[in-house]
Amino acid sequence: MQQGNFLEMTTLKLFGIIFFCGLLSPSQEVLSGLSCAVSPGAMQNVLSDAILQNGLLQQHLQGLVLPNIMGEGGLLNSPTSITGLHLVKVRLPKLSVVLLPGIGVQLTIATKLELSGNCLVGLLSELIDILVDVNITANIKCTNFESGTVQVVIEDCLCILGAIKIKLLAGLLSLSVNEIVLNQLTATLPGLLCPVVDIVVNLVNIQLLGTLNAVIPVGTAGTIHYRLASLPFTSGLFLGLDLDGAVKQVGGSIIPHDSSSSALPPLLDKLLVLGLRQSFLNAALCLLIQIPPQTYTCTPEVFSGASHLQEAITTLVPAGCSTCHGTSPLSIKLTLSGNPLILLEENKATVELSVMIQVLIKHLDGSILNLLLLKADLGLNARVSIAGGRLVLGLSLGSTSLSLESSDVGISNISNLKPHCSNLLAETLLPLINGPAGDSRVSWEVQGAERSFWAERGRKTSEDGVSRPALSTFLF
Repeated sequence: MQQGNFLEMTTLKLFGIIFFCGLLSPSQEVLSGLSCAVSPGAMQNVLSDAILQNGLLQQHLQGLVLPNIMGEGGLLNSPTSITGLHLVKVRLPKLSVVLLPGIGVQLTIATKLELSGNCLVGLLSELIDILVDVNITANIKCTNFESGTVQVVIEDCLCILGAIKIKLLAGLLSLSVNEIVLNQLTATLPGLLCPVVDIVVNLVNIQLLGTLNAVIPVGTAGTIHYRLASLPFTSGLFLGLDLDGAVKQVGGSIIPHDSSSSALPPLLDKLLVLGLRQSFLNAALCLLIQIPPQTYTCTPEVFSGASHLQEAITTLVPAGCSTCHGTSPLSIKLTLSGNPLILLEENKATVELSVMIQVLIKHLDGSILNLLLLKADLGLNARVSIAGGRLVLGLSLGSTSLSLESSDVGISNISNLKPHCSNLLAETLLPLINGPAGDSRVSWEVQGAERSFWAERGRKTSEDGVSRPALSTFLF
């Protein structure tokens, strides 16, 4: 069985944007069109990268300046003042995420703030270093959904100070000054840190919205448009996201696909579950598999079974056909017929594709004789996997059904041609479908997702009242 290269289908970086979801009822766990559920662990990974690892929090806290601190303490209870107190470094920051059903997402940042300033005790002036544990908790939700965008709102922000360490070279401060410093920081830091967290969260929201609302070119055949379809919802276990995916041909015409609801399976220990409707995959394949008619000479240089195919066809030609025989190899023209169709079964995907095979004889005088016009209905096995952060379909030839459309010379029995035509298509057509999709390749990024695939079988009732199979693809 011929194993081709890969068709790569692409979408968006899902993990980050889902954190900034507005909320619907926590009991609503069915999404329409493209659906996904994201675990708190996945959100935590993305937000840690965006806020902490990329230095965004440190950058916006760097210019933090605190009010002067005044009090009595130190040597002989002399008047003490601490001035020019500013942030030097954010140490060991950690971020965690908790889902709040019906409310939003709770973001917690735990860190140590290293502060430095000037300390005047009586007439003695020295540098002072302060290390304070800080725990910032913010409840976040989204509002004002419009055209795929949302507004981030921090409803509650709580800043709690923990242990505090003060370092002074002369060691002249008393315990009472420690209490004065702690009280002053407790009174001032929340009003300084929460606005910074609000700025950082909104900046991350802007960055991640750009990864969701996107237009992905599919070679020269068309584009796939993605955007947030509605305010997502949160349950106690995951955040759910509903996406619009419009498949457009060159010129702007939209390839329709079913966007009816799809129930998502449980996350269990997975980071993400992404549900793709069968009809959406079909619309995308219409763009991906667009191959112009191909004409080949039936020679071993084109495919390995050329001589066997030519010999098999020659034996079918009626004996009285004087124009059917010659020394030149046959010409073969392959033309796609109709649109590809992907069929989903449990843990299995198959692409159905029809191909017209025309076998010709070209005479020296330029005339062309149509020996055979065959229709090959192919069943292509689709191996679904995730590689390099992309959803990948690897197509290989599974089954071939061959039928006779016409013959200008009276050939009627083609039963012995099936294995030869299968060989022809596996060696010529499949590499065109799998390989050159590089020019019209869509890469579906699902960062952090593990490699597994599942298709759910169900039924849906259409507008005409007929119950038909309803299948969805789920990637974990």
